[in-house]
Amino acid sequence: MVLQFVSDYLKHRLTSKSRHGTHSPFVYKLVDEVIYDFSAKSEYNHIEQQRKKLLHDDTLVTVTDLGAGSHLNKNRKKKVRQIAINALKSPRLAQLIFRLAKNAQPGVLLELGTCLGITTAYLSKACPDADIITIEGCPETAKRAWQNFQELELENVELQVGNFDELLPELINNAPQLDFVYIDGNHRKDATLNYFNWCLPKVHEHSLLIFDDIYWSEGMKEAWEEIKNHPEVTVTVDLFWIGLVYFKKGQVKEHFKIRF
Repeated sequence: MVLQFVSDYLKHRLTSKSRHGTHSPFVYKLVDEVIYDFSAKSEYNHIEQQRKKLLHDDTLVTVTDLGAGSHLNKNRKKKVRQIAINALKSPRLAQLIFRLAKNAQPGVLLELGTCLGITTAYLSKACPDADIITIEGCPETAKRAWQNFQELELENVELQVGNFDELLPELINNAPQLDFVYIDGNHRKDATLNYFNWCLPKVHEHSLLIFDDIYWSEGMKEAWEEIKNHPEVTVTVDLFWIGLVYFKKGQVKEHFKIRF
């Protein structure tokens, strides 16, 4: 699996383009002004300070694993710092998601897979006026995430704890529309396609769906291809680590691989 992942990464590096190889005005602007905006931002500082605290936290928590390739719940003790090292998105990627959210300025933002809440914090700081709902399957991890939200003084985040398959359909049904959805935390093909299909009735031409770890496994690669080929999808941007899905009306269907 590791060798295949490395092979996929090298192939992506060889076949992907920068903004200069992109002929779509929409995607060129997205890459130039958002994806490749590596300037420092004040919002990053407090969140990264919180990350450092987590990376030195030896508190033991019971981790309940509801996804990532298994149908069975796995309960085991882990130190918070182990979760932070292995499961948190890197600053570079979390800050990209911050910029994508800030650029989209969604009213309703949904995240599947809170983990310790660092990426959630970036979403909250990017969109302080948005209604942000984040779902975490592990109760003790969610408890630690909520503590982080309190310490970072995030006021627009609603945290729900439970199985995505049980919580997501009701959340989508109650939402007037879905402006921005970040899907992480369950890396199975069928689950990923379910989440995508459940979201479809509430997306609109300005919606953005982000899928994490699209090269995680053969199943995730297959799910990504099915999503790209769906008739309602008009533009996708493959950044290897994440995939962006847009539904712009009147847009010629195009798929882009961008080096990041």
